[in-house]
Amino acid sequence: MFRTNFTLPPEDPRHRFVFHVRGNAGVGKTSLLREWRQAAGEFGALTAAADESADSVPDVLAAFAAQFAEQGRPLKALDRLLTNHRRALHEAAGRLAADNESAGPSPGALAAAQAGLLAAGAIPVVGALAGGIDPAVVARGAGGLRAVFGGRARQLEEARLLAEPVQVLTPVFVAELDRVADAVPWVALFLDTYERTAPQLDRWLADLLTPGRYGELPANLVLTLAGQRRLDPAHWGDRGRLVADVPLRPFTEEEARQLLHERGVVAEPVVREVLRLSGGLPVLVSTLAANPGAAGEANATAVERFLAGESDPARRAAALACALPRRFDEDLVAVAVPQDGPHTLPGLYDWLHELPFVAEPYSGRSRYHAVVRAPMLRLQRTGSPQRWKAAHDRLAEAFAARRDAAAEGIDPERLWAEQPWRRAALDVLYHRLCARPRTALPEALRAGIEILAQRPSRARHWARTLVDAGEDADNAVLREWGRDLLAAISDHGPRPTAALGLLLTRAELTDRDRAAALVARAWDRFRAGELEAALSDHGRAIAVDPRSERAHQGRAVILRSLGRYEEALADLDRAEEIAPAWAWAVRERGETYRRMGRLEEALTVLDRAHALDPSDAVPLGSRGLVRHVLGRPEEALDDFDRAIALWPEYAWALVRRSRVRTVLGDPVGALADLDRAEELNPGRAGTEGERGEVYRATGRYEEAVACYDRALALDPDYAWAHGSRAAALESLGRIPEARADLDRALELDPGYAWARERRARLGPGGGPSTSGPPAGAPPTDGPSASTPSPGVPSAD
Repeated sequence: MFRTNFTLPPEDPRHRFVFHVRGNAGVGKTSLLREWRQAAGEFGALTAAADESADSVPDVLAAFAAQFAEQGRPLKALDRLLTNHRRALHEAAGRLAADNESAGPSPGALAAAQAGLLAAGAIPVVGALAGGIDPAVVARGAGGLRAVFGGRARQLEEARLLAEPVQVLTPVFVAELDRVADAVPWVALFLDTYERTAPQLDRWLADLLTPGRYGELPANLVLTLAGQRRLDPAHWGDRGRLVADVPLRPFTEEEARQLLHERGVVAEPVVREVLRLSGGLPVLVSTLAANPGAAGEANATAVERFLAGESDPARRAAALACALPRRFDEDLVAVAVPQDGPHTLPGLYDWLHELPFVAEPYSGRSRYHAVVRAPMLRLQRTGSPQRWKAAHDRLAEAFAARRDAAAEGIDPERLWAEQPWRRAALDVLYHRLCARPRTALPEALRAGIEILAQRPSRARHWARTLVDAGEDADNAVLREWGRDLLAAISDHGPRPTAALGLLLTRAELTDRDRAAALVARAWDRFRAGELEAALSDHGRAIAVDPRSERAHQGRAVILRSLGRYEEALADLDRAEEIAPAWAWAVRERGETYRRMGRLEEALTVLDRAHALDPSDAVPLGSRGLVRHVLGRPEEALDDFDRAIALWPEYAWALVRRSRVRTVLGDPVGALADLDRAEELNPGRAGTEGERGEVYRATGRYEEAVACYDRALALDPDYAWAHGSRAAALESLGRIPEARADLDRALELDPGYAWARERRARLGPGGGPSTSGPPAGAPPTDGPSASTPSPGVPSAD
């Protein structure tokens, strides 16, 4: 059927564009896809395949693009966007981690930004138009996604890559497909283990097949899916005419006997035993046909039959041992097999791949077929619990070494965002859970709190690890935890609040862990603008664990954002009592003093924060702004230089350094800083406002007004930009417009003293005034003022 499809032109009504292979595990789906991919190649098709290791749209597209390139058909435009997406996601995740409090975009904008970032991995088919981000938030101008990411046309691409990766990447993928399809007879794409990835890919694929949604797919494209269940009618109901449904069922007795006969297995007692053991599952019939064993062994187990064709006991033991890791490579074979075992034999790894149940899937790491692996695990677990534990301990140690090596040079607060570290860490958890489910569970739950705090978009992999360990170790508690967490993560989108809430309802958490979960949920609620709920969570965390320095520090940041400075300082007092050497608490104190206008105290505390952690760029940036406000621009420039040397992507410091450079008579350097800040953090109104200040300070008033115009287009409620534009308009003699801007600035910020003074000076019919804000410094100095300037990010 599949071959015939390539002999039919696409316009033939009998031609099918989508095949869906479905059936139980072990029924032969992966084998059939492998045959079909080979067959498609015989018809000249350009082919690519992915499995559950690619569980988001960007991951799938990257896998396809890499395989096309290997066949001499690179998708260059898509590759460029994927590279930009990975870089932007990495940088934006770092900014979110460092920018827990922003005086620029509203909390709703930060929530939208975070949702967009998480959606890039967690729910690929989301975006402002697909329900992943509240459309009302996106539409609110300065309070929306554009105020966080948007900007000029060149920069909007990167912004949308973060917020709506599917909507940006897919049209380019379709266009590239159309281009390469013109040069080959057919294009054949394959997605295996679709039951695992359907929740993330179903809607995308259905939309991909909708004419006009992402562009027209080439007519010579054939897509094949393979999974255990029927396609979801909610997404595929009206596209059924495009799909050839291919259900696979276990062999009938006649089919099984035919295969055995072709393999030379004809002795009736052996045939009956194979039929009994296999249940007709093709993977088992094929395996047992290769290793049928001696006739008459009625009590032989399935595992013994899988390996009956191998007489070398060392290799038999190695095959059993290598079933223990979920996936393996040559190095792990040496760990799984005891040190005095057969791994010293040449060619062991290659021999494993000759076994019919070992496959090297598209992710590159080998694995046993689940139907064969399960009884192998059961045999080892029940046959020798001690060896079972020892083997899993060895594997856990091996993955721990990989995890630790992957951690080199990475901020501990961001480890879960790094794929090599995360994969190794989850394998450590899996093997420790298999060895000692009860004692390892607290560690696994603690890891879940960390991943939900750092990288909730990848929490599914953590929950799946608990499910796998529960099944393989036959532990009901682990299975229940994993399944409940998977449901919470799948049902509640990119925000981690549901999974954290589930963790908080169970008794397995220690007080310290419970406090950490509450703190993680509080930060999520804070970013979403749910300030009272965030304060409540921090308060509960402190009640559960009064010595949680992170709970005190987190509550202080929220209180500071509400202008409750004395309460914030009290919390920071307690945080420093608990952890005197914790630089973050000291840094927050310095930042709080700065915002209160207690600049000399801020300077002293920020000196101490820098001494505690010289590698942290943020205290240097904050100290630089303090020194600038105190009239010490050379020292401020030195602080900003050092901060940016430590953190080249520190956009906040680049914007502030531009102010200092303007004051010191270096407008070229100031504009270069703003260009770099715009590149790193596109579309910030504050950056455009600062650019206007550079032009105003050098007498280029028309250009200054144009910059303020752009800033106010991004954020119409940006009071500081109205005030600065008024000063530039006044210099141009456009007094009525200047008055209107000052009126608007005071309407937005009644406490804006400079604007009130300037408005009074102009009067109803006043003429131009020569006085104004100091060149290069805004009328209110951003975060140091009592009311933070909208659009200007804080030092946090």
